[in-house]
Amino acid sequence: MIRHVATEIETRDGRCPVHTYVPDRDGSFPGVVVFMDGIGMRSAVLDVAARIAGAGYYAFLPDLFYRVGYKAEYGVNVFSDPVARADLMTRIMPSASPANVMRDMEAFFTYIDAQPEVRRGTLGITGYCMGGRLALYAAGYFAERFAAAASYHGGGLATDSPDSPHTLAPRMRARVYVAGAIEDRGFDEAQKARLEQALSDAGVDHTIETYPARHGWVLCDTPAHDQVAAERHWETLLALFARTLGGASRQ
Repeated sequence: MIRHVATEIETRDGRCPVHTYVPDRDGSFPGVVVFMDGIGMRSAVLDVAARIAGAGYYAFLPDLFYRVGYKAEYGVNVFSDPVARADLMTRIMPSASPANVMRDMEAFFTYIDAQPEVRRGTLGITGYCMGGRLALYAAGYFAERFAAAASYHGGGLATDSPDSPHTLAPRMRARVYVAGAIEDRGFDEAQKARLEQALSDAGVDHTIETYPARHGWVLCDTPAHDQVAAERHWETLLALFARTLGGASRQ
């Protein structure tokens, strides 16, 4: 059984809704931060956090679009409605900029650290699409907090921008796992090579793979969802956390 709590956390910029999931049994559990994709908070993302908790972790899922009050009303229609997509790209997603989300992390850590169910020590983090990029930023900016960082079909991981996530590789201490999609303009072969070089040069323990699936394959409500690739995601994600975070501790 899993225990679910929905609450709000005070950040520097307002009140951020968060969902937490934890095994409903005695013990303490490694903490895992889950960053949503660009479509927003919805049942498909909640299901990911719940399954992580079912594997023996405390899953912390913040609504990164809280600054604009977006409730994922467009859903998967953003793929077919040009007006909705334009609003998502120009108003909603910029509210979850790396600078904004990294500023939120202090409040997130404070909340997680105060929970008695969370085992003391380093955390894991995983993210999808937009969240995959933000997960790598967090692993660089808060290296001492993360032992594991995963990015699934993340975009813009190693661009020419001076503040691209790959430039933070020298600061990372986490074990890093990156899964890209085939024919993904947001994370093409040039970016994969650049990220591989940056992580290797920095001595970061890492794996970069390309799945035979389309961008967005993990979340079950997207047109790109691929069940086989999604299960491969679960195998790699839980293996990463088992290797770096361990399991639950009995009280």
